[in-house]
Amino acid sequence: MSIPTSIILADSSPLFRYGLRTVLGKHSNYEVVGEAASSEELMDLLKVHKPDMLVLDCLASGFSIDTVVSCARTSQRTKMIAITVSQNGLTIVNALRAGITSYIKKDCSMEEVLEAIEITSRGGTFFCGQILDAIRRESIDVSDLELVDFTCDPVVLTEREIEVLTYISEGLTNVQIAEKLFLSSHTVNTHRKNIMQKLGVNNTASMVMYAVKSGFVSPNKFLFHQ
Repeated sequence: MSIPTSIILADSSPLFRYGLRTVLGKHSNYEVVGEAASSEELMDLLKVHKPDMLVLDCLASGFSIDTVVSCARTSQRTKMIAITVSQNGLTIVNALRAGITSYIKKDCSMEEVLEAIEITSRGGTFFCGQILDAIRRESIDVSDLELVDFTCDPVVLTEREIEVLTYISEGLTNVQIAEKLFLSSHTVNTHRKNIMQKLGVNNTASMVMYAVKSGFVSPNKFLFHQ
């Protein structure tokens, strides 16, 4: 008899956790070893169980994309499936770069949720139809996304670079940032290039990811935007 896939459920909704636990309980090849209603609870459970899989709503109250990063650091063997309400491109990019393996919407059918869990448990990647539509619509190249760098080497940005990064994260263009900071567009573009070089990234989404993680901007402004 094969060892069941150990799973932790993480969501601020007791009803959602109960529903998913009940469904998984009908399958002998899955075992729910813990439930978490907050990031703090989740981290404690991960350290104890080191599960095969984590199913979480990283946008729910008490969780964030940074939770995914912390989970990846704590238990690298754990595969992560995101089940959220939001499906905008930036959310998807940030979640995948943080360590999410598969991504589905909360209004997907339970059959689709089980399929995502099964495929992910076998080492695959699963995106529901709505997530695939968002990926195609926003021309996201999933194969080109790099995971967040988990090294502890510090990244030092100047005050001006932080200002520019913050405005970039808020969706302003180089021209708009230049007007706000009384700089030339060329200077703003130079700051942008320097920031990308320091962060080791090559796109705006990755810069925004860093800005959110570092607390320069609120994650709610971007992660819940449809």
